Amino acid sequence: MSITVTFLDPRGKPVVAEAEPGDNLLRLGQAAGLPLEGTCEGQMACSTCHVIVAAEWFERLPLASEEEEDMLDFAAGARRTSRLSCQIELTAGMDGLTVSIPAESNDLRRM
Repeated sequence: MSITVTFLDPRGKPVVAEAEPGDNLLRLGQAAGLPLEGTCEGQMACSTCHVIVAAEWFERLPLASEEEEDMLDFAAGARRTSRLSCQIELTAGMDGLTVSIPAESNDLRRM
């Protein structure tokens, strides 16, 4: 069963990506060519994979850990529905998930 995730790039352009249950949102976004740096490679030592989860999806995701919440304090453009994409493992129940990449995002891999 595939999971469809819609990313809104920093300019608001939708990018639709297909995943399988167990895939990681950060890796999916990177594979789709989006500016999600993920400097720490999912170790929660940075906030360069910050995304803003659509309001209708935010409460449906597993809660962020205290460590993730602490890292989000450093995220550029953080909002109430912000999450670190490296901490979201996709499940079948997340089919249709929509997340936005903040305009403040910088992917140093692209410089």
